[in-house]
Amino acid sequence: MMKVVSTTNAPAAIGPYSQGIIVNGVFYSSGQIPLTAAGDLVEGDIQAQTNQVFENLKAVLAEAGSSLDQVVKTTVFMKDMNDFVAMNEVYAQHFGEHKPARSAVEVARLPKDVKVEIEVIALVK
Repeated sequence: MMKVVSTTNAPAAIGPYSQGIIVNGVFYSSGQIPLTAAGDLVEGDIQAQTNQVFENLKAVLAEAGSSLDQVVKTTVFMKDMNDFVAMNEVYAQHFGEHKPARSAVEVARLPKDVKVEIEVIALVK
């Protein structure tokens, strides 16, 4: 059985998808971009945008009954791989000692022309 995860503490889906889905005790998030919960785009550098993405991820994880320390896999999509080191600094601050598996790729374009989008797979407590 699938459970749809939806919270007003993260930006609403901007298309025909859910913020996340729980299946068999595992949470799968949709990609989060640097929009506020109100839907406003966070301007600024890769670090400012990555920080907002993590705030959104924390909100959907909390709604799912999970948290960053339960994340087993992340996928990071970046507009420019030259931003990797700066993105990684913010990423490391949010995860601390926890180091989930990760893929990071440069893509031609992201929704709303943002610099970063991150999705996660996490265990539900």
